[in-house]
Amino acid sequence: VDKDTMKIGGSLAGVEQMQIDGSVQFDGVGGLSDHISSLKEMVIFPLLYPEIFERLKIEPPRGCLFYGPPGTGKTLLARALANECSQGAMKVTFFMRKGAECLSKWIGESERQLRLLFEQAYQMRPSIIFFDEIDALAPVRSDKQDQIHSSVVGTLLALMDGLASRGEVVVIGATNRLDSIDPALRRPGRFEREFRFSLPNKEARKEIFKIHTQDWNPKPSDNLLEELAEECVGYCGADIKALCAETGLCALRHRYPQLYESRERLQINMDSVKIKANYFSMAMQKTIPASRRVVPSPGRALSAISKPLLGNTLERILQTLQRVFPHAELALKKDQQQGITSRSTCLKICQSKSFDEESLSISEEKPTHKTPDHKKAEFRTFSRYICPCYVFKTAENPRDQPTSYRPRLLLIEEPGSGQASDLAAAVIHSLENFPIYTLDTPTLFASTSPDETCVQLMREAQRSAPSIIYVPQIPSWWETVGPTLRSVFTTLLQSIPRFTPVLFLATSNVHLRDLPEEIKALFNNEYEEVFRIPRPTCAERRHFFEDLVMKQAAQPPALKKNT
Repeated sequence: VDKDTMKIGGSLAGVEQMQIDGSVQFDGVGGLSDHISSLKEMVIFPLLYPEIFERLKIEPPRGCLFYGPPGTGKTLLARALANECSQGAMKVTFFMRKGAECLSKWIGESERQLRLLFEQAYQMRPSIIFFDEIDALAPVRSDKQDQIHSSVVGTLLALMDGLASRGEVVVIGATNRLDSIDPALRRPGRFEREFRFSLPNKEARKEIFKIHTQDWNPKPSDNLLEELAEECVGYCGADIKALCAETGLCALRHRYPQLYESRERLQINMDSVKIKANYFSMAMQKTIPASRRVVPSPGRALSAISKPLLGNTLERILQTLQRVFPHAELALKKDQQQGITSRSTCLKICQSKSFDEESLSISEEKPTHKTPDHKKAEFRTFSRYICPCYVFKTAENPRDQPTSYRPRLLLIEEPGSGQASDLAAAVIHSLENFPIYTLDTPTLFASTSPDETCVQLMREAQRSAPSIIYVPQIPSWWETVGPTLRSVFTTLLQSIPRFTPVLFLATSNVHLRDLPEEIKALFNNEYEEVFRIPRPTCAERRHFFEDLVMKQAAQPPALKKNT
């Protein structure tokens, strides 16, 4: 490419190198350690250790796709990757483009901008091209779209994996609408790896809180961070960052209220601004998580007033759920020391000399004497190639990879009791590690095509397994939707492979004998897939009224301090 032509084309296409914030590193990204390790294999290791790939005669992956809800760290991780690759002697050029920025009203101009972008990245290799909102650039090609947009998708496909090699150019795409991307992009050679960015769990939320509060003086205690991580269910990384910022503003508002009344710049002492625990509660009342702004999250913990009545029933439901859906046992573990101990013991076994390292070679000569147990001997020989870590892990904890056979659970309450909604929400709150897909009537009929919405959600649930499909009040739901949607839902549910860990959770305020036969066929009562919610016992009611009357009502009201 001629230098003048590149300069002119660069000004038209906007392919100049992006100046990004250098303060974002991998240690500033919380809860995404697995994604960080995979990105190091793709980008950093080929630059630092090229002899590994030359010796093994393999080509490192050159493309990956980030997908997940907004605010879960897709763009943040791309920026951290660019900063990590540009330290010391390593210099990696970073290009960032929005999907709509590459489009133009002139015929052929969008394809030209894409070619100039890849040519510029090849000239300045090693480089990274990051397409944010790639679903706007490469949507699914169909008859409904015009030929011009299909030409843009075809040009991107040819540039990513065409006849010419793109060299040391890594392409990263990010989207929150995975089904809207053309399927031709999702294959090895283009986007080899797909990383799902789900909402952070409790441990990830605590890690994110530590990152955003590490420069505070004094720092919040671990117990406070543990409580915040427990309360902030459904918060993404961007929500937690906004919550910490709002907490700091609350502390400033209480310490220096005169700042909001004065027009002049006042002299303040920042050492006197102390952040207290109640400021987080005040900030949570003002912060609405991104996941709840469109559709509220179905999961919520039992309230303090209902816990004496429904706490024991919830424990029984969770015990039944662990038998029906063994994957839930991993999510319900409160103490993670067992896994940490197993990993540390595995590391000691690997570092010890208790096994022959030469036996791990795959070029060992086969035995010359053929015996009747030749196949068994081969299996024993092959078993010596397995890492002792895997053997130890399988022997110590065989349920690390549980098997679920068509997991389903129906919660039936007595008509008019209203307990199923609270208990189902508490069950979903306990299983927050798994993605939840709600198929209630507002979600289905919010779009013009309920059938298409149902198909999209159920396919996404199968793709992101282990996951949960939740249908509240299935009798009324069954009557509201038409026969076509019932047939689509039943067909999709039966088409899920039997051992795929997708839990179907439903509630009902109608007795099992009064349910339609189609709903009865979905749940097997003999396999504990139907749980009948009992009424609170006398002891539970007594505990409820003791706490309400003897403790809460007996306490004097709090005094209001005139600050």
